[in-house]
Amino acid sequence: MVGFRPAEVPPSTAVKFVGAGTAACFADLLTFPLDTAKVRLQIQGEAEASAAAGKGCALKYRGVFGTIITMVRTEGPRSLYSGLVAGLQRQMSFASVRIGLYDSVKQFYTKGSDHAGIGSRLLAGCTTGALAVAIAQPTDVVKVRFQAQARSPGHTRHYCGTMDAYKTIAKEEGIRGLWKGTTPNIARNAIVNCTELVTYDLIKDALLRSTPLTNNLPCHFVSAFGAGLCTTVIASPVDVVKTRYMNSASGQYSSVLNCAAAMMTKEGPRAFYKGFMPSFLRFGSWNVVMFVTYEQLKRAMMAASHKCTTNL
Repeated sequence: MVGFRPAEVPPSTAVKFVGAGTAACFADLLTFPLDTAKVRLQIQGEAEASAAAGKGCALKYRGVFGTIITMVRTEGPRSLYSGLVAGLQRQMSFASVRIGLYDSVKQFYTKGSDHAGIGSRLLAGCTTGALAVAIAQPTDVVKVRFQAQARSPGHTRHYCGTMDAYKTIAKEEGIRGLWKGTTPNIARNAIVNCTELVTYDLIKDALLRSTPLTNNLPCHFVSAFGAGLCTTVIASPVDVVKTRYMNSASGQYSSVLNCAAAMMTKEGPRAFYKGFMPSFLRFGSWNVVMFVTYEQLKRAMMAASHKCTTNL
């Protein structure tokens, strides 16, 4: 058997809460360059659309690896991790709620029953996803702003650091600026959370029920990869709109729907799947790293807790 053995006692809510945040931070550290490339590709259409009205210009970024290479060449390797601090702050507060509390909320909707239907799982995913956004939205806004701003000599950096970004946004756009894009983010995370967690749950249950796989690393790996693929296909359009709206200048779009309509009018339906490959690479790899780490962390923390209790 690979990894820690399943704990004899189910992990507590506190263990899941801390484990989810820690696992998500670890996953972010490994996959952050892909997320930055995704953001750059998603917002690139704004510059293309404005340039089209003038003399036009060639695409700056082409594909996920082309984007990464261009950023390293023009802005330096550190640009790939621009916004990492806000990203880790986001995951520690965001993933802890949406993933760490998922099982507890699912049990609440099933009234403690061991059998959870698809409806209960979807409700639990929507609830924890929306709650997480309400708490962690400012960290997401700052992360996207950092990832979107170029670090090359020809561009003026608007934010000097993470705390400066929080202060600047609050000063220039008001406190509401830190919660900009909350509506599309709630929609996005309801979709992401439901697809990601429910798909992981269902695939894992199916593998344990219908294949020789046991509740260990291979099962977790396959389940997480499948969840990442499904999440990318379903959530990409909302993710692109969310990124565009959160990164937009004040007054550029009157609403989220206006942002989506402008994208459709100026760039066509393909705009909603801009950055799909980096999204898939990121979601797929992030899900694998996060879920595998999360499952192992829960077992390790419960084993440590059991050992401490025994010694006492």
